[in-house]
Amino acid sequence: MLLAGLELFTRQGGIILARWGHYLAGITWIGLLYYFNFVQTPAFAEFDPAARTEAFRKLVPRALWWFRYAALLTVLTGLLILGFQKQFDADYMKTAQGAAISTGILLALIMFTNVWAVIWPNQKILIANAERVAGGAEPDPAAAPAGRKALLASRTNTFFSIPVIFFMGAASHFPLNGTPTGGKRGLYWLVVIVLAAVFELNALGRLGGYGQDPPRKYLETHKNTIIAGFVLWAALYLLWDLIF
Repeated sequence: MLLAGLELFTRQGGIILARWGHYLAGITWIGLLYYFNFVQTPAFAEFDPAARTEAFRKLVPRALWWFRYAALLTVLTGLLILGFQKQFDADYMKTAQGAAISTGILLALIMFTNVWAVIWPNQKILIANAERVAGGAEPDPAAAPAGRKALLASRTNTFFSIPVIFFMGAASHFPLNGTPTGGKRGLYWLVVIVLAAVFELNALGRLGGYGQDPPRKYLETHKNTIIAGFVLWAALYLLWDLIF
């Protein structure tokens, strides 16, 4: 009895602390993502070259440190939540709630990968270029392509963040409806994975490069990205509601 009580106390305490950390880290991560897309990028476009160089040297590295480690902590605390929650078993993941939280997890992991594998490596090139220019050297020719790659990945994360926040936050409020057949669940995941893959491949330049072509129109301005994000949310929600 004592051991059972201790296990319950430890598990409940772990859930509370993991959720708290998840919220704090997630707010920091997405808040900085929105700062980069809604504030910094439009503002930097209006800076004169000298001011933009100074900002890249002194402001951007600090913001990116918090940004990428907030993303890491968000994922780690999310995994802790899954570990502490006994209800997150195979049967739960077949329910409406389980599908919702799994959809959020899938998109969030893509976003996390973009942070560490695309945005940060390319931003390092831009920061190094700013130091180079400040020292009187010629700009690095690789800086402009790196900036474009980082921009597309960052905008894609903003695009994904809208359905992610909804499915993560609303999942526990959805009713535990009956479990759909495996075929219906398979159809749901086929559509979700295909959509996620297409949009991610587009961000990575695998669907026609990195140019300002029609497939990337929704990533060219933060306003377009916000609108597209809500369209994606509506499509995923309607699909989820139809299946579950």
